Amino acid sequence: MTLLSCVLLLQFGTTIALAQAPQHSEPSRVGEQPEEVVRRLYHEVVARHPLGIPNGEDRKHITPYLSKRLISRLDTASACEKDYFRLHPDPHSKPQIDWLEFGLFSGAWEEALPAAFHLERTQRGKDGSFSVYLRLAYKETWATYGRAPNPEGTFRWHIAVVVVPENGHFVVDDVIYLKDEVDPQEVNPPLSQTLAIGCDGSRWVGYSEEDAR
Repeated sequence: MTLLSCVLLLQFGTTIALAQAPQHSEPSRVGEQPEEVVRRLYHEVVARHPLGIPNGEDRKHITPYLSKRLISRLDTASACEKDYFRLHPDPHSKPQIDWLEFGLFSGAWEEALPAAFHLERTQRGKDGSFSVYLRLAYKETWATYGRAPNPEGTFRWHIAVVVVPENGHFVVDDVIYLKDEVDPQEVNPPLSQTLAIGCDGSRWVGYSEEDAR
């Protein structure tokens, strides 16, 4: 066998071996660890500041990080919201739905406008879920109220993001708004429950006395 024949045979064998070697795909962009999916989601939340149920471009960029269960809850709440406006068509009346001006992934009022976030710790639950604890920060800027920045207008608060495994990767299943450090008695229901307040499935039924408290 000539030297050229040996080289050609070696190249052919290498090609066959490479073709038969197992091909490994890149890791899912949704994240291999619970912290990664939370980090990606909150990059979008800080950039977009979605108020109420995400729609349009906000929905397009946010829902890839959410569980099927949470997306279903958002869709049901959106149908309930439409039912509310069907029952209350007056455009001059203030809507009673709390979540319309609520940052569902961060909190109410200024907490709907987080300027930054920091992942603090992760706790594993007995059911296989993970709670990823975040510190969020609000910073008043000139654009916020049309005036110069105010150092006193900066504050921080904490939330816990519940992450679960689904179809081979981690997704966000709920958000827990932790107790206010200033007013520890102030406790809001988690995101999953907030979306059901005033609703019976996709129908608007109004607030109960328990909801009003």
